[in-house]
Amino acid sequence: MATAQRWAALARDTNETKIQMALNLDGGAFPPETDERLIKGDGSHASQSSKSQTIAINTGIGFLDHMLHALAKHAGWRYTFARALGTPTGLARYGYAYAPLDEALSRAVVDLSNRPYSVIELGLKREFLGQLSTEMVPHCMQSFAQGARITLHVDCIRGENDHHRAESAFKALAVATRMATSRVAGREGEVPSTKGTLTA
Repeated sequence: MATAQRWAALARDTNETKIQMALNLDGGAFPPETDERLIKGDGSHASQSSKSQTIAINTGIGFLDHMLHALAKHAGWRYTFARALGTPTGLARYGYAYAPLDEALSRAVVDLSNRPYSVIELGLKREFLGQLSTEMVPHCMQSFAQGARITLHVDCIRGENDHHRAESAFKALAVATRMATSRVAGREGEVPSTKGTLTA
């Protein structure tokens, strides 16, 4: 039985932000009607194309681009999570991962619970990573948990270099999210919840 690809695209233009985003949780091509601006790399530091992914991120803040690129790359996505996920049936629901970067080691645990909550403990010491205020690193993860309506725990277990601590945390989050969103053979159409729903 063929499974439908889980994808979404959106654009948001406000006085504060201009966001164009496309996300395909399963990788591969987007439908032909998808706006080309959403799926083509712009050659920036955080752009990458392969057979399975196109990642194009340009926030104007280099380190944030780098972290979002790591999240997209290691989760196996193209960037609008809750919309792309749709009705969460046939999924693992839970995911966890450890990810190292040199001396740093981080852990992430994800539950596609429709219960937005996050605990983020990275132990960052510096005020900035490049142009990015370090307080924005956990804020980005907290915002992801709220917007995606997931429960998320991320912590850096060890590490001296704040860049490594942050990047290993984003990579652990990516791999844990990939695990949680993976399809489970034999559970097609089943909601992974004793309540029978993850949408209410």
